[in-house]
Amino acid sequence: MSDLGPPRTFGFGVPDAIDPHHFVVRVPSGSAGDIEIIEDFGINARSTDDSQILRCRLTRTAWNGIKEEAKRVLNDRLREKGLKVSRWSAGDNKVERLLGRELCLLAWTAEAARPEDYLTACASWAALAPEERWWLFRMCDNTAGTADDVDIGWRKAVRIALTEVPTPTSSKRRKTAKPARDAADLFSLPGEKD
Repeated sequence: MSDLGPPRTFGFGVPDAIDPHHFVVRVPSGSAGDIEIIEDFGINARSTDDSQILRCRLTRTAWNGIKEEAKRVLNDRLREKGLKVSRWSAGDNKVERLLGRELCLLAWTAEAARPEDYLTACASWAALAPEERWWLFRMCDNTAGTADDVDIGWRKAVRIALTEVPTPTSSKRRKTAKPARDAADLFSLPGEKD
């Protein structure tokens, strides 16, 4: 058996196959217009009516705040698998299905975040394991997975979790005095007699 080399891909790891399940990051040309992240179910779609879902719409400011870190992390993942890397360009940028879920999670974090929180969101997102990102994507998707579901439910929780990182002094637990218990209290329910 000969070594055929890495599988052929295009974009950010999308397999060179007939209509694969993937994500599309649509970047309008020029400096205006929102960026759209679309999940395309490809050949796995139940019907042509539900073959795509608009997952997120980002302002240019939000996109510019996350795109470089997203590219770095996605390309690092591709390098680990021996696949070619990619970059963002105007038009449709294709992203492999699992990497797309990870990117979508970061986009959902940035969509309602303040610009000063983008770096924290990127660092917190990058620190998660891929499996953690997939799980969080699924939790958000269960109740609020479209572009219209901005900052509600799990998406709001993820935004808060990834942008509000506690400082070292605020993360220390305050020690409070616990009331002393006698031995009898440890082995009985309230109201029971010895």
